[in-house]
Amino acid sequence: MPLARPDRPIRLHMMRFSGHAHRAKLFLSLLGLPYEAIEVNLRAGEQKTASFLAMNPFGQVPVIEDGDTVLFDSNAILVYLAKRYGDPSWLPEDPVGAAHVAQWLSIAAGQIAYGPCAARLVKAFGNPLDYDTAVAIAIKLFDTIEPEFGTRAFAVGSHPTIADVAAYTYIAHAPEGGISLAPYPNIRAWLARVEALPGFVAMPAFEAAPAAA
Repeated sequence: MPLARPDRPIRLHMMRFSGHAHRAKLFLSLLGLPYEAIEVNLRAGEQKTASFLAMNPFGQVPVIEDGDTVLFDSNAILVYLAKRYGDPSWLPEDPVGAAHVAQWLSIAAGQIAYGPCAARLVKAFGNPLDYDTAVAIAIKLFDTIEPEFGTRAFAVGSHPTIADVAAYTYIAHAPEGGISLAPYPNIRAWLARVEALPGFVAMPAFEAAPAAA
């Protein structure tokens, strides 16, 4: 049975340096789906406007509009796109495979968010978070998953799933948070395998604006 296609381009409300938004953009590209990226100026407060809050009352990116379907939360968006437009390999139907993917979605919302993501928010964006705690969480995470990626090609097996999409961006950009990936050859090899997937698109490296003279 042919895979479904959207009737018109999916609207992706995002911010180019948001790893959460990049998850959605990356998966749309991996699936080869037409989409329109709409940049939300977070510094100008566009995420707090009435029109945006009507789509996501939490005022966060990403948000997608697929016809009459409006969804927020990056992991929820990945699940929707996989079930609506992807083949079953992206989100396994069997109980064990589905549970293994769910474990990684929890890691993405937990250790990845509070580890490499938080460290990057401090270093790149100046957010007032506990940097030392974020680094400690990231290092524990990397130390834990490093040997796992020595035994399999992707997060849950021999082929990519939305677990890899959810985990990729903030781990790949951990150096922007001052966390080196040099001690983790298996993680770096996994990142390279994700980057070699057809349709892969990178999130741009963040460069802080130069200080005023």
